[in-house]
Amino acid sequence: MRRFASDMSIHRSKYAAVVVGGGPAGITVVGNLLEQKKTPILWVDGKFEAGRVNRSYREVPSNTKTKLFIDFAEAVAPFRKIIDETPSPHAIDYLRKLDQDQGCHLAHAADMLLMLTEGLKRTPGVEIRRGRVTSASIDPAKGWSVHVDQSPEKPSEVISSRLILCTGSSPTDTPLPLEVKGMQSLHLDTALSPSLLSKELSANKEVTVAVIGASHSAILILMNLYNLASTSHSKLHIRWFTRHPLRYAEFMDGWILRDNTGLKGAAAAWARQNLEPEVFDNSPVSKFVEKISYKREHEFETYQQHLPGCQYYVQAIGYMRDPLPTLTQGDSNGAEITPYYNHGDGSFSTGPGEGEGEKIPGLYGAGIAWPERVTDPQGNVEYAVGFWKFMRFVKKVVGQWN
Repeated sequence: MRRFASDMSIHRSKYAAVVVGGGPAGITVVGNLLEQKKTPILWVDGKFEAGRVNRSYREVPSNTKTKLFIDFAEAVAPFRKIIDETPSPHAIDYLRKLDQDQGCHLAHAADMLLMLTEGLKRTPGVEIRRGRVTSASIDPAKGWSVHVDQSPEKPSEVISSRLILCTGSSPTDTPLPLEVKGMQSLHLDTALSPSLLSKELSANKEVTVAVIGASHSAILILMNLYNLASTSHSKLHIRWFTRHPLRYAEFMDGWILRDNTGLKGAAAAWARQNLEPEVFDNSPVSKFVEKISYKREHEFETYQQHLPGCQYYVQAIGYMRDPLPTLTQGDSNGAEITPYYNHGDGSFSTGPGEGEGEKIPGLYGAGIAWPERVTDPQGNVEYAVGFWKFMRFVKKVVGQWN
């Protein structure tokens, strides 16, 4: 039986690639490296439990069609082999039973990721280590020296030709421009989970929650809060702070306008039905939601006027990259490297502009922290985020990751 425990005696010390992160991007990259026969691979993550999608977003409705999750699962031969070898019924079987042209709860996608993770862990050429990559140094002659902390007692260092960062992102939670006595932050992940939100907010006391933003996440949070206010939490009130009209993804001839920034799926349908100016006043949502529109230059005054009286606030204003390992030149005591991402091929350079400076050998990135930059037929620039988009990008560029 192949062993994956943290017994250091079974670990090799040199790899074709070290992949940092066990979320959707890490799974994508490991599958593609296997298909390209770029092995052995050292895969490092703290839990190998499909990242934030499984940990925090299982109750969230997807904003893409179910079919795209299946396309992701069947995109590379190593994934297809895992599907064939996993006893039915399994996560892909359940996805196939759903309406392929509609979204689904991310629990189904998370179960798919967990299934693929377990299969990759059994695949020859993949070795896992539960821990954290804390630092790495590049020597052009020998490659990357990567420091892995499995525990304070068991650090280790390995050599790798490639270091691939699938390090993920977390909700943006910047300080508000003013402090309101008695108001506390409500974490985005909690607000996106109906079950956690119900427990967090008192059902027996007057509670007002401020929702800041008009993103896809903001609309889902408004849905969750409205559902509580109209059922079990009758004393719940919502103040919605928004700086611009709602923006929707629009299906054009063979492409999607605002594919990565516009509302889709259940959030889009609910917003059109309840939040647009022409329907809001007559919508049942307006009984619980106070809409506060303002311009950026009036933000402080708006907050000053409308945040007092709120017990909680939640910011749904995007995500920020999680911290990277410390990267140095030469050895662990060498000059620290600041990597700048090249959105066209997944590589990194030393210059702040796209492709400026020297390319950093063997360093690559993928996923929500390091997405592809795309331009639509109308010239609009976006960053492509989503399981299938990660897969499509990595399949396109992984052959260049030498």
